[in-house]
Amino acid sequence: MDGSTQRHELALPCSDIAEQWKIAANLLVGSLVGARLGAGSATRMHSRTLYRVLVLLLVGIAIALAVSHLGHVATLELPTLARVGAAVAAGVGIGIVAALMGVAGGELPIPTIVLLFGVDIKLAVSLSLMVSLPTMLVAFARYSRDASFQILRAKTRFVFVMAAGSITGTIIGGLLLGIVPSTALIPILTALLLASAVNVWRHQ
Repeated sequence: MDGSTQRHELALPCSDIAEQWKIAANLLVGSLVGARLGAGSATRMHSRTLYRVLVLLLVGIAIALAVSHLGHVATLELPTLARVGAAVAAGVGIGIVAALMGVAGGELPIPTIVLLFGVDIKLAVSLSLMVSLPTMLVAFARYSRDASFQILRAKTRFVFVMAAGSITGTIIGGLLLGIVPSTALIPILTALLLASAVNVWRHQ
């Protein structure tokens, strides 16, 4: 096996991702708006209510992923204009959920991309990252205007440790993308979501 073949197995070619940039752009148009709306709602929401909303969102996303895995979900046959409109509308919802959960919300863009555009789940994962980063930057900017955001100054060390762990995990996940079979990704995501829901419920 030569080096080029090995590299191809360990990662998706950038050309494959670049060819589908319009998919990410369609979702991003709505997700940026949704992120601002979601972050604004979270800053006004009572903590206990926010915890319950998070639990419902985590369980709901886990169920949606499990259903899409257990049964074949065909790509929606929509005219081009309607598909773009649906992607923008879905992006708004994704942005709201991502901002409320304080995470990139990749669990939502992935099935949305698969459902609306019929791409492979591994490519959908990569495209979701293109949506998630700008979305979270907008949510971060909105959260920074809230007084409770100041707690980050007192937890600087914790923030840097978490950031380092996240970057390391992202690199490892990217390397595993070409190794882990697509059929294993959704069950793993579903299990992680349910475990997170249990932890959030206990925390409240």
